[in-house]
Amino acid sequence: MTKYRLSQQHLNLLTTCPRKFQHLYLDNLSIPTTSAEQERLNWGSQFHLLMQQRELGLPIEPLMLENQEMQHCFNNFSQAASEILEPETQNNIILRQAEHNRSLNFNLYILTVIYDLLIAENQQAQIFDWKTYSHPQNKKKLAQNWQTRLYLYTLVETSKYLPETISMTYWFIQPKSQSLPYKLKFYYNQQAHIKTEQDLQQILDNLTYWLKHYQEEGEEFPQVQVLDSCNTCQFATRCKRFSEVYDKPPYIESTNISDDLISSLDSIPEISI
Repeated sequence: MTKYRLSQQHLNLLTTCPRKFQHLYLDNLSIPTTSAEQERLNWGSQFHLLMQQRELGLPIEPLMLENQEMQHCFNNFSQAASEILEPETQNNIILRQAEHNRSLNFNLYILTVIYDLLIAENQQAQIFDWKTYSHPQNKKKLAQNWQTRLYLYTLVETSKYLPETISMTYWFIQPKSQSLPYKLKFYYNQQAHIKTEQDLQQILDNLTYWLKHYQEEGEEFPQVQVLDSCNTCQFATRCKRFSEVYDKPPYIESTNISDDLISSLDSIPEISI
């Protein structure tokens, strides 16, 4: 059996709506983005590129000269996060890398993470993630998001660090904001690590079962109970829910059905959490 690659986006979707996961990644139905969404995604990509080039020692001035808003946001971020961008000492740092990739074999699957910035020292490690929108109001919900959980879990499983010695910090850098960027930091522990592994096992056992029945019998992935989000979901009509919402399906049928569940992570946009 092919070892499918899964990211935190896929785990979040499997948790919230397995049927939507099927539509996107098995039925290959794509969702068109609005101009506003595309603008936000483009800006986020440019900011991530700027941060990556800075870590590589490449000039970032050309990127900022092309976009004054980018320069304004970077200057604000530099002021708020000086301990990251201009640390007093780097004597203990054994690895500092932007866009750091890690993969973990977990039963029939390969779990993949990309850290916007990883700073690993002798006794501790820190994961940083840049979010280019306003910060969420519910910290507890963000703690339970699969990005937070999978990123921390994978670092422990692929390194020598104990759970208590790692952390993950989100920085929220919102365009057109006059406020300094906001951060949320999460610490880890052995109890959370065990719980994450148990939940991963349950989700992926379910996925294995659903895939088998989908591929062999054409059985669809389960639907969740009707939620408020169903009202705005692009697949509401296809799922036979709120059929009056749309006159026609707001998704695009693809004729190129891939044999592999996930062929690339590059096509997955950043999702607000």
